[in-house]
Amino acid sequence: MKDLPEWQPVGSKFPAGNTTDSNNRNLVFIDQKINHIKSSKGTSVWSNLFASTFSIFEPHSESSSPREKRTFKAKTNGWTNAVKRVLTGVTMWRLQERILGFSRTGVSCSNSETWLLGVCYKISPEESPGDGNSRNGSVAFLEDFSSRIWITYRKGFSAIGDSTFTSDVNWGCMLRSSQMLVAQALLVHHLGRSWRKLVKKPFAPEYLDILHLFGDSEESTFSIHNLLHAGKVYGLSAGSWVGPYAVCRSWETLARATREKAKIDKDRKTLSMAVYIVSGDEDGERGGAPVVCIDAAARLCLDFSEGQADWSPMLLLVPLVLGLDKINPRYVPLLWSTFTFPQSLGILGGRPGASTYIIGVQDNKAFYLDPHEVQQVVDISMDNLEVDTSSYHCNIVRHIPLESIDPSLAIGFYCRDKGDFDDFCARASELVEQSGGAPLFTVVQSLNLSKPVRSHKDASDLDDLNVEGKLGETEDSSKEDDWQFL
Repeated sequence: MKDLPEWQPVGSKFPAGNTTDSNNRNLVFIDQKINHIKSSKGTSVWSNLFASTFSIFEPHSESSSPREKRTFKAKTNGWTNAVKRVLTGVTMWRLQERILGFSRTGVSCSNSETWLLGVCYKISPEESPGDGNSRNGSVAFLEDFSSRIWITYRKGFSAIGDSTFTSDVNWGCMLRSSQMLVAQALLVHHLGRSWRKLVKKPFAPEYLDILHLFGDSEESTFSIHNLLHAGKVYGLSAGSWVGPYAVCRSWETLARATREKAKIDKDRKTLSMAVYIVSGDEDGERGGAPVVCIDAAARLCLDFSEGQADWSPMLLLVPLVLGLDKINPRYVPLLWSTFTFPQSLGILGGRPGASTYIIGVQDNKAFYLDPHEVQQVVDISMDNLEVDTSSYHCNIVRHIPLESIDPSLAIGFYCRDKGDFDDFCARASELVEQSGGAPLFTVVQSLNLSKPVRSHKDASDLDDLNVEGKLGETEDSSKEDDWQFL
């Protein structure tokens, strides 16, 4: 232990407003020791790092003399305290990420396409920082990535409901991931997909209004407080982890409840789009590829507008289970392709028990925004157009192999109007044809007449298609898939 490098304070890498400076320094301290172990003692010691790390908290053999014990205690006290602070001050997910290398950062130069929520970027190996064409490559990609709203663990908010929870650390990652997806839908709806966060202030009121919706109090419409309350019937509760299907249904309930309250309280903000949870047989409770029903979508829009319009903006959420312990490899190319849809809102997914918001792909990599950072609550006031919003954006591009994500996930799409929805259905139907009989989801005109919609380019008017057959039938229906219970 005496040869380990001495820890020195370093500047925080987190943006202003992030309160994880001390924890980050602790992790840097651990990183230094890890790197020393790696370089000096090889993989055998490295493979036992966790065991040796936790063993320092346990009593040592009585064979050691009192003097030896005092010497050992003095040498290891700093290391012990640092590990304790990390284990209690930051999430185990972040520690595992640092130690085991679960994720990497940065975007690789590649001749292949890089997709970020429906936008394609070419990041060429020949690209240089001073090259004007880099605006179409890594610079433009990072600008787009860092403009997405990043919602993380928060601490210091008012207690949730009747509980004593004033933080969602270690249990709220799926809720935070879903907030990011819905926030992206609202960004596209109000500001357009090409919107980028301005460096200079003041900020656009629409942008601040969206952030305010996701504040951490009951007064904010889409707060974790209100989402948990709406999802009680689906098992949501403070302190408990929840899966993608329950979260999707909770958003549907919350959107409906806020619309009803807005009829009384005219100042109450609502979700400015219909919510369509795309499910399979028996309302998604059992196996079978989820079905996008065009007639059902039309009815949802009519209900959302209270009969005032035939169509409305729509948020589609598709909860899926694509395997048991790991995702079935045949679904990986299909998931990759969904990021090429102009309507893409990304994926709620990650590793088992650690949800993230996946927003892009390159080769076999999945880029994501990570909610596993602990930050202090920030009050986004609509009266202050120069408020610090840096804790809602991240410029660290993390990625994991797409095939390694949890098989339980949910895909999101936003359709602005009927034409956008028709385009989505055509693209989805093409994806069905590429699936080899195991699609992510199918598209039908009606659940009573439910042969999947054709995807030919000349069949642009989906309403005029004649469909027939039994639910879920395709030309390759004899091929077995492995849909699991949701």
